[in-house]
Amino acid sequence: MITIPYLTALTTYFSYGLLFAFGQIRDLFRKILDRLRSSNLQGYAPICLGLEDFYVRRLYLRIQDCFGRPISSAPDAWFDVVERYSNDNNKTLKRTMKISRCLNLGSYNYLGFAASDEYCTPRAIESLKKFSPSTCSTRVDGGTTVLHAELEECVANFVGKPAAIVFGMGYVTNSAILPVLIGKGGLIISDSLNHNSIVNGARGSGCHSTPSHLEEVLREQIAEGQPRTHRPWKKIIVVVEGIYSMEGELCNLPEIIAVCKKFKAYTYLDEAHSIGAVGKKGRGVCELLGVDPADVDIMMGTFTKSFGSCGGYIAGSKELIQYLKYTCPAHLYATSISPPAAQQIISSIKVILGEDGSSRGLKPMSGLSGYDLSCICSHIGAQKLARIRENSNFFRSELQKMGFEVLGDNDSPVMPIMLYNPAKIPAFSRECLKRNVAVVTVAFPATPLLLARARICISASHTKEDLIKGLEVISQVGDLVGIKYFPAEPKKQEEEGRVKLE
Repeated sequence: MITIPYLTALTTYFSYGLLFAFGQIRDLFRKILDRLRSSNLQGYAPICLGLEDFYVRRLYLRIQDCFGRPISSAPDAWFDVVERYSNDNNKTLKRTMKISRCLNLGSYNYLGFAASDEYCTPRAIESLKKFSPSTCSTRVDGGTTVLHAELEECVANFVGKPAAIVFGMGYVTNSAILPVLIGKGGLIISDSLNHNSIVNGARGSGCHSTPSHLEEVLREQIAEGQPRTHRPWKKIIVVVEGIYSMEGELCNLPEIIAVCKKFKAYTYLDEAHSIGAVGKKGRGVCELLGVDPADVDIMMGTFTKSFGSCGGYIAGSKELIQYLKYTCPAHLYATSISPPAAQQIISSIKVILGEDGSSRGLKPMSGLSGYDLSCICSHIGAQKLARIRENSNFFRSELQKMGFEVLGDNDSPVMPIMLYNPAKIPAFSRECLKRNVAVVTVAFPATPLLLARARICISASHTKEDLIKGLEVISQVGDLVGIKYFPAEPKKQEEEGRVKLE
């Protein structure tokens, strides 16, 4: 739960109020003086109207240079950001031929597989030559290759489920699967901070990762039944995320499962940001929190974060997966995942598990807490997992010591820094970019109006020097922008996150 300081909330409301008032005044003058140049066709209603259109024109366009910045290299620890400029007050942005080499603190490249890898990359290239970039067909027609079958077996074994089905897009995995699973007369209870793909897949009721509130909702819904008829619900599915992408928090999975079992509700776990990134062997929050995967009815994840590829998966019982293969539109009508992308996922999982057949890359590597990680890592995959944990906990601890309000839990590679005020969103982003550090800022509607933030994502490919560079720049910009809301050092969490790996 985020508690906003009263003065911060007041100034944030005041800032949005000013922007709204001046935007309305500008729109009024535009209607009076600019009727002849209106883009609306005679007799047609405006194609864009309402508060959403107003927000885009009068608020978003002022800071759109902070979003969608093009890059011209692989999203590794450092990448090339293409510079842009505007001649019309940010309404349009034009690319230049100049690039800036920046520290990448925004990509979901948790294990570093987005860059060229001596095991994964050659195999992806070979699959490109053999299978082509696309199957040009759906899975039920000619779009299932031996790679797709191998990938589904590999994923099922990795997450600890009997079977799995893969899709070409992570977002579609949630938004297409949930309507198929629930059907008419079913109820989905969705955590209030779930990703937009889950929200679009189902509209539910819920409170963020609170088992006690979940129990209240389940008890009430079971007692009330369906609207109007009050018939019993045919099924209830509770949807949670392993790591909440905008908060960096781990879900309270053991207690949530206990509540679901008590009320005979199914558990749907979205591991988009946790699979591959947390757990001793990268198997996600189930492994990290000591939960048996058999206790989770439906497991979902994406390949766009830890595996350096694209697409998503659903893992569950053989009966469930067989049912989805015959009923899910994303499987029946969408082109299957690209073969090179499938090969990249297979190869990266083998590296994570140490099944790549070598101990490549295992050289002495001192952890940020002082001990030698190479002594406790038998292969490069284990070293990556140890590195992402070390890097994440070190970076979060240092940010908190500096006085930033940082959300999230230890071991999570996602760490939001609260900005709040709309003027601080572009200021923080632009000042970091000037100092060759690329960060992601997130504002309404992706977050609540008052809760704008910068979202830092840490990678195993970051070195100690990279992290120190990032901390120095963020500290400088934090002083300049005024977002160090807690100058006193918080309670020590560094030691908690640096428990020696076994």
